[in-house]
Amino acid sequence: MTWWIYALLSAFFAALTAILAKIGIKGVDPDVATALRTAVILCIAWGLVLARGKMAEVTSLSRNGLIFIALSGAATGLSWIFYFRALQIGKVSLVAPIDKASLALTILLAAVFLGEALTIKTAMGAALILAGTLVLIL
Repeated sequence: MTWWIYALLSAFFAALTAILAKIGIKGVDPDVATALRTAVILCIAWGLVLARGKMAEVTSLSRNGLIFIALSGAATGLSWIFYFRALQIGKVSLVAPIDKASLALTILLAAVFLGEALTIKTAMGAALILAGTLVLIL
């Protein structure tokens, strides 16, 4: 695969991260959610949970919450893996704009999966982000 496929996969999984986290954190303390989904900051996040006396909340998490927080963590990990692979073989000035196109993908996924309004203004903004990305990489 070439760098731009990895960069596109990175953008896709970065967009999924926000959507899955939004679904998973309903009724869950953000500190606990962060601890479960982010292996890189695992020690810091669990430290916050312990320091704030929220350990009891871990056992009260719903199965649905746990599943979506775990899926959000998996999407984050895949995004990072593809991003660094793209950076390894592609130019930063080309990889980064594609990765940041995840904002436009997040807007679309939020409309599809979360039922958030996709207004003309929001759609135009997302389209401009994608157009700007194309200008930067072509």
